[in-house]
Amino acid sequence: MLDALQVFTTVVVGLMVGVEFCVAVFVHPILDGLPGDNGLRGRTRGAQLLGAVMPFWYIGSLVLGAVWAIAGRHHHEAGLVVTAAALLVCSVIMSVLLLVPINNRVKTWTADGLPADWKRQLNRWDRFHHVRVAVIIAAFALLVTALT
Repeated sequence: MLDALQVFTTVVVGLMVGVEFCVAVFVHPILDGLPGDNGLRGRTRGAQLLGAVMPFWYIGSLVLGAVWAIAGRHHHEAGLVVTAAALLVCSVIMSVLLLVPINNRVKTWTADGLPADWKRQLNRWDRFHHVRVAVIIAAFALLVTALT
């Protein structure tokens, strides 16, 4: 049973990392390069869609990591899993305190009703997101290491 939990957790976290990495490295740079307000419209739609899904994915990943840490506490890889779970906790805290407030504003924006500092807000979100991606990549790497 522990083996299945380990594999499932690693896959769930790995997919989350892949989505977030893709947003940071590909999707947002592509959207930012579009003419007119097309990129902003794409970001607004992304904030709506991913803003609805990612909280469950982050919390689910954290819960799976915590369950693995508890269930495998007597195994040699327990320290790696606990550290990965702690990093996932950090990613959730970062999300709630830094990224979600900006995301909640972005998903309501229209081309006609933009705040004066909208580009600064998007750049700030991107910077926080890059740090969060680094945190979840580290958590994923630890889980993969623990799995092997």
